[in-house]
Amino acid sequence: MRLYNSLSRQVEEVKPVDERTVKMYSCGPTVYRYIHIGNMRSFMLGDLIRRGLRFEGQDVRWIMNITDVGHMTDEVTDTGRDKMELAVDDEGLTPQQIGQKYTDAFLADADLVGIERADLYPRASDHVPEMIEIIQKLLEKGHAYEVDGTVYYDVTTFPQYGKLSGNTLDALRAGHRQDTVADPNKRHPADFALWKKAGPGRLLKWPSPWGDGYPGWHIECSAMSMKHIGERFDIHTGGNDNKFPHHEDEIAQSEGATGQQVVSIWVHGGFLQMGGQKMAKSAQNIRRVTDLRDQGVDPLAYRLLCFATRYRSEMDFNWDALQGANERLTSIRKRMADWSKEPRPEPLSEGAQGFDRRFRDAVADDLDLPQAMVVLNELVSSPAVSGGEKYALLSLWDAVLGLDLMRLAREAWEPSEEINDLVRQRDEARSRKDYAASDAIRRRLIDMGLEVMDTAKGTRVRPSG
Repeated sequence: MRLYNSLSRQVEEVKPVDERTVKMYSCGPTVYRYIHIGNMRSFMLGDLIRRGLRFEGQDVRWIMNITDVGHMTDEVTDTGRDKMELAVDDEGLTPQQIGQKYTDAFLADADLVGIERADLYPRASDHVPEMIEIIQKLLEKGHAYEVDGTVYYDVTTFPQYGKLSGNTLDALRAGHRQDTVADPNKRHPADFALWKKAGPGRLLKWPSPWGDGYPGWHIECSAMSMKHIGERFDIHTGGNDNKFPHHEDEIAQSEGATGQQVVSIWVHGGFLQMGGQKMAKSAQNIRRVTDLRDQGVDPLAYRLLCFATRYRSEMDFNWDALQGANERLTSIRKRMADWSKEPRPEPLSEGAQGFDRRFRDAVADDLDLPQAMVVLNELVSSPAVSGGEKYALLSLWDAVLGLDLMRLAREAWEPSEEINDLVRQRDEARSRKDYAASDAIRRRLIDMGLEVMDTAKGTRVRPSG
């Protein structure tokens, strides 16, 4: 697989540093309110990369963080109030209750749009000791300084500051310059807080060598990523809005502390807009995944809709396009149910293999899902490929697409007499505790493309995938 690296501004092949497992970290949700479908498009990016790499036979370890402390209302200047504490004021719950409520809601919504669970969801509040350790290293190496209980990163000590976003010290955007007035303790207007002194009434605070306080937003991802996948890993994902200041500051912290490049490839997804506007609470155009479901739309139709636009590009959402995607998804599932009854020749015909190569090439080419959908649509309507082959290919491709294309086929599926006979034989073997025979029959059923489940009523089978 090849991905566009925001750092090098080139499409690069993904090569795991350890030559075995691709290690990927994604900036996850800030759990102080519900996640909208614009955010969900960014979170889908890591899922698609992992699915695409696994499709090629590559092992992947994927970490997505949960930000439950330190994300300020002003993301550029790192001032204002912590968003978690605003939610506490609004809802009358504890910070922990707020975090759990919206983490659970995020995971449930992600399930609805086919985002498979990450291998780990570390919480920022559980990693304060690791953050303090990195800050201490930065102080020791001269990259940071402390003023009255607040620790700042000195950007002038990191000559490569701005290499990701282009916001170099000579060409910084106005937001940082204005911060000089708001925080006179900074040596340079672009310096950012690693640790902030806790003011009176602060709920979320921890003891530190500099007094009670709380971490800055950016240090969280440095600490969690390096703890769980090491000081050298392969892919870091996030939305375009994360490039600056979040990812720029993260690079300065991680590389300043370790003295080496930490991330090989930075991958950023484009915004989802509604009517030309970025989806935001202030614009009153927020839509949740559950809103789609409540209006009779399969949330996976939203996933299909996203495939029409390359992940790096901005996408404009509208209800008519979503309804069209919903109808298209239902149509393909109905045809899959019909094709599931046809024989599936092995090996596949040359024509079917050609479609498979084209689909794989599109996925590997920087996740060109729009082109992959062109291939899928051509396959569906092709008279040169049998229904059984179409079913086989789409079942295989759905490991990447995650559209549950076999849903209706599974619901309509009936086991053959041969399968029923094998199920009976396995139950008899289990009843006489002949587990060797039972396992052999189970392997045979799996080789037939079935999922084998042990229930209180005996063995149950259904098509896998």
